[in-house]
Amino acid sequence: MDLGLNDKVAVITGAANGIGAATAARLAAEGASVVIADIDESGAHAQATALTASGLRAAGLRVDVTDEASVAAMVERTRQTFGGVHILVNNAGFTRDMRIAKMGLDAWDSVVDVILKGAFLCTRAVLPGMTEQGWGRIINVSSRAHLGNPGQANYSAAKAGLIGFTRALSLENARFGITVNAVAPGIIDTETVRRLFHYEKIRDAAAKNTPVPRIGHPDDVADAIAFLASERASYISGDLLHISGGRY
Repeated sequence: MDLGLNDKVAVITGAANGIGAATAARLAAEGASVVIADIDESGAHAQATALTASGLRAAGLRVDVTDEASVAAMVERTRQTFGGVHILVNNAGFTRDMRIAKMGLDAWDSVVDVILKGAFLCTRAVLPGMTEQGWGRIINVSSRAHLGNPGQANYSAAKAGLIGFTRALSLENARFGITVNAVAPGIIDTETVRRLFHYEKIRDAAAKNTPVPRIGHPDDVADAIAFLASERASYISGDLLHISGGRY
């Protein structure tokens, strides 16, 4: 299936590893020029180098998605390098898990700011260009945690907030040829998950308790994002796609 991405430019935040890296690789394989944007500059450059070595178009850029000036600089560098932005994947995020009674303000602010403020700043920075060209795709990476997980009040709240953000944006921007959707991955076998001390327990529980009896792979999410970023999804906006093996 031709996804029609050969002339498109995609920015993926938090793309130095995990779901973001898989998404960048998938979009690049479909012909898009990709910007791997991450606060981990060396990781972003390493991912971009690997893609360019395979003959794909990629650049690694450092960005702090919570800093307005950093986001603006990243978007401007993208325009200088590739000519514009057609696709934005708001993927940057992380967890700082603890029960709410023990959660300090820093644990709340840092998680919510990267996920929600980061999506706001990056989206606001690319929307004028998308509006001018009359075409855009914004995909926000939420999580099954939007349903609520114990010990993840900060993360769950931020990921649920992304869904409301997605729906509001879709209503504001559809008339400009811009669609906005979200994906909600379940447990995905990323580097971060593999580093957890109870990784094997998580993996085995996923195989036992998920209707599709396995843990998810980053490519499962990347494939869905690539579809939502494509011409094939031009009549889908404001929607949320769970990528959780049927687990709700």
